[in-house]
Amino acid sequence: MNLQIIRKPVVTEKTLQRANSENVYTFEVDTSADKNIIKAAIEAIYDVKVVAINVIMRPKKAQRTGKKRLKNLSAKTKKALIKLENNQTIDVFDLGGKE
Repeated sequence: MNLQIIRKPVVTEKTLQRANSENVYTFEVDTSADKNIIKAAIEAIYDVKVVAINVIMRPKKAQRTGKKRLKNLSAKTKKALIKLENNQTIDVFDLGGKE
């Protein structure tokens, strides 16, 4: 199994709140990965039981950067919202926040 499917966890105020209250964790994943591959990778890396997965495709985004304000396009990304069983957590998102 290719473990490069999970690129990085998305840690923001909103994702930390969802992790603490709803037990839903957010990861940026490879754009070619489907739900079954994502589920297998999360279960292998973090040793947890995945209940449900929702996937969000974010389109390319135009940005102007530099002194000449040239237009650049950011890459298309994919986010996966992972819901775990009630008694399981992922330590990356455990920053000591309250529910």
